[in-house]
Amino acid sequence: MNKAIKKQALGRGLSALLKDPENDIKSVEDKNAEQVVGNIIELELDSIEINPFQPRTNFNEESLQELANSIRELGLIQPITVRKLAFNKYQLISGERRLRASKIVGLATIPAYIRLANDNESLVMALVENIQRHDLDPIEVALSYQRLMDEINLTQEEVSERVGKKRSTVTNYLRLLRLDPIIQTGIRDGFITMGHGRAMIAIEDLDAQSDIYHEVVSKNLSVRDTEALVKSYHEKMLGFEKPEKPTKPNAFNIKEDTKNNINKFFSTKVDIKLASNGKGKMTIPFHSEEDFNRILNLIKLSE
Repeated sequence: MNKAIKKQALGRGLSALLKDPENDIKSVEDKNAEQVVGNIIELELDSIEINPFQPRTNFNEESLQELANSIRELGLIQPITVRKLAFNKYQLISGERRLRASKIVGLATIPAYIRLANDNESLVMALVENIQRHDLDPIEVALSYQRLMDEINLTQEEVSERVGKKRSTVTNYLRLLRLDPIIQTGIRDGFITMGHGRAMIAIEDLDAQSDIYHEVVSKNLSVRDTEALVKSYHEKMLGFEKPEKPTKPNAFNIKEDTKNNINKFFSTKVDIKLASNGKGKMTIPFHSEEDFNRILNLIKLSE
């Protein structure tokens, strides 16, 4: 069983736990709260309300449709985050575009992180413990770093201190979240490495990123090959493509009239090839011994 299936099964199991009236988890002090903090849980879209204080009110319809298409094809890569208000009732904290796009797709449930009352320190501990695991893929690590920043309001420097990593390491992981969703999925599924992804981050155009990703996967290119491909893309965009080497002009030209006169003289089509250094080859075809002798006599006559 792969990790995605395991997570999905876990999410459904925890969802059932939260829908049990006798086991209503409201804070980290409640029974089974440790199973909720830091985990992904499948929630029904109907149980989630939009935050009335959400400052963003305008959502580009075309962009939402593109996200919906991505979710339909690849699933939701980054879960939303909600706050538990009451039994089976939640309020959105972050991820309104993902929630709206999921509704366009017609999903009944959505993967979510649930925030509970007084869970800040518990969440930090859960995330840090999760990051220390060795079976996480780079995108999962990046999402955990992002959660520490978004939900606990930590800076990159503070995140690096909490997880015991250099700040540059944290930054490199976070930058992976700027990749096209299909590339993030490729990293999670092991089609490419984090090194491939880091090379492609230098391209801002997501369509161009996707094109290069498909070339990398189809040709099984190395990280170094990918870096060269990205460099070539930038050179092309800036107009710095290496000009093709000009072909050297022939030392002289043979006029068509001259070729025609040669053909008439031998009464056959003579093949003339001319190299750039002035050297060449002339081939006179014949079709029989009689034809050969005829051509031979013509050459003797011209001596």
